[in-house]
Amino acid sequence: MTVDELLAEARAALNRLDPHEAAAVRDSGGLLVDIRYAALRDRDGVIPGALIVERNELEWRLDPTCDHRAAEAVGHDLRVVVICNEGYASSLAAVSLRRLGLRHATDLTGGFQAWREAGLPVEGVGVGAEAGEGR
Repeated sequence: MTVDELLAEARAALNRLDPHEAAAVRDSGGLLVDIRYAALRDRDGVIPGALIVERNELEWRLDPTCDHRAAEAVGHDLRVVVICNEGYASSLAAVSLRRLGLRHATDLTGGFQAWREAGLPVEGVGVGAEAGEGR
């Protein structure tokens, strides 16, 4: 299997959301989870209210049965939208969360960049946040 096939298989299992749909999930009590690494968050900013969890900690922080879970990981019925930079790694991460029993986990099509391009709120924008820089 190639990575492209793995990604296609992951996405076939998800009902991926556009930025406005992801915002609606957040507004209705769901959880946006930003898995981008610190340099991208520093450069481009963050989505207000999103939980920051680096990818290598995601399963431990979101598994409601884990001793190392985030306070927001309240149960398997939680609506979770995983966000990476451009919407690739988040698809694989969302499927991993589904395998842990978070049956409503999905991801944001186009990632953080799509959120920003849709004109949705971003805070803490650092130096170099001009559109397209460093992609």
